[in-house]
Amino acid sequence: MSRKLKLAVQVETAATGLPGKTQLKQWAEAALQAKVKQAEVTVRIVDAEEGRALNRDYRGKDYATNVLTFTFEDDLPDIPGLPLLGDLVLCAPVVAAEAEAQGKPLAAHYCHLLVHGMLHLQGYDHLDDAEAEVMEALETQIVTTLGYDDPYRDDETP
Repeated sequence: MSRKLKLAVQVETAATGLPGKTQLKQWAEAALQAKVKQAEVTVRIVDAEEGRALNRDYRGKDYATNVLTFTFEDDLPDIPGLPLLGDLVLCAPVVAAEAEAQGKPLAAHYCHLLVHGMLHLQGYDHLDDAEAEVMEALETQIVTTLGYDDPYRDDETP
């Protein structure tokens, strides 16, 4: 295991089929870009009630969403050598419902969303088409390297 990433995992749901800490750490490490020397990340897996409350309180959207990313860079002074710090919140029932609706294995969807959140922690975004293209290409490269299908592949396209 790499010492580049310190990962804490909190499970606050009774959902089944959740990835374990070893799997989450593998996916998170794969998403770390070369510029990141060290990272300290907490992954919290929650139920719909907590997911909805966090999305409402921090994003002003009153529904549970699949993944929320909380970065700490805006709250801290620029200190050389400070690790990448942040939290990712995955809402288990939303992730499971999306995986089923998209016909994807649950682990593949968790992997994609964790990679997505890790890229957000590192400053990637998808607010416009150009940013989205860069971020989605990175997500696809990382997720497929980890052995899962392209998360953006349209299964209806031959």
